[in-house]
Amino acid sequence: MLAQQKVRIGMVNFINTAPLYDVWLRTVNRPEWTVVEESPSALNRMLYADQLDMGLVSSQEYAIHPENYLLLDDISISASGPVGSVFLFSRCAPEYLANKRLLLSGQSQTSVSLVKIILENFYRVKPIYATGSALEAQHEDDIAGVLAIGDEALILARNKIYPYKIDLGRIWHEMTSLPFVYAVWAMRVEFCRMNPGTVREIHRELLRCRQAGRDELKNISRRVSSRVSMEADVCYTYLLGIEHDLDPEKKRGLVRFINYLIERGEAKPEALPLKLFSENS
Repeated sequence: MLAQQKVRIGMVNFINTAPLYDVWLRTVNRPEWTVVEESPSALNRMLYADQLDMGLVSSQEYAIHPENYLLLDDISISASGPVGSVFLFSRCAPEYLANKRLLLSGQSQTSVSLVKIILENFYRVKPIYATGSALEAQHEDDIAGVLAIGDEALILARNKIYPYKIDLGRIWHEMTSLPFVYAVWAMRVEFCRMNPGTVREIHRELLRCRQAGRDELKNISRRVSSRVSMEADVCYTYLLGIEHDLDPEKKRGLVRFINYLIERGEAKPEALPLKLFSENS
C-alpha cells in the first residue's frame, strides 16, 4: 500500500468559515492532512515560509507573492455586498477621518488594504494609521476609529460603542458593483506540481464540505453562535451573507482589488491574470 501524502493545511477558525470548516472537522478523517488553525495574517506568514502547503489566506498574500502560489478554483471567503464581520468603527463619519488616529487590526492584510482603499480612493481622506487590538482600543478617546474583522468585529458591533459602523463589503460593492474576496485558498506552486492528485482530492472534500455546510447552516449557526454571544437566528442571517465560492463575478472583484493594490505599490503586476490550479499545473 502506498503511503498517503502528508499535507499541511492552514485554516481560519472564525465564525465566517464555519459553513466549511465545521463540516470538515466532523467528517474528514485524514490524519495525514494536518490542519493548523491561526489568524489570516499568521497563515500568510506560514504559507510564505513553507510551513504550510496550502490553506485559506488573505487575498493580498497571493497578490504580494504570486510567484509562490496557485489558487484553488471555486473556494474563497467572499461577500456580494455587506459581509457583517469586516467593519470600520468610527467616532465620526469616514469623510472626517483625515489626520485622525485609526487603529488597524493586525489579523488580516486584505482588510487593512481594503479600508485604506475605501478611505483614500473612495472618500479621499488619509487618517494616521496604527496597529493594535480593536477590543482593547474601544475605550481610548484619542483613537477616532478601529478596523475590526471576524469575531472581534461581531463583538464590537454588539457593544455599540462607536456611533458609526461601516461595513467595508457594502461600501466596496456600492463603489464597484462587484463582490469582495477576503480570503482565497492558496497553495505553494511546488506542492501542486508534485502532488496534483492530492490537491484534487482535497478540492473535492472542500466542495463536499461547503455543500453540506449550506444544507446544515441552521444547525451550524446554533453550534457556533455562542462564541460571540450571538443569537442563533442572528448568526444564521449573518452566515447567509458569507459566500465560499469563487465564481467569475468574484474573480472580477478579486482582479479589481489586485489592480488597486498594484496601483498603490502593494502587489506585483505578475499577480494578474489570476494563477489558478488546473489539471496541467
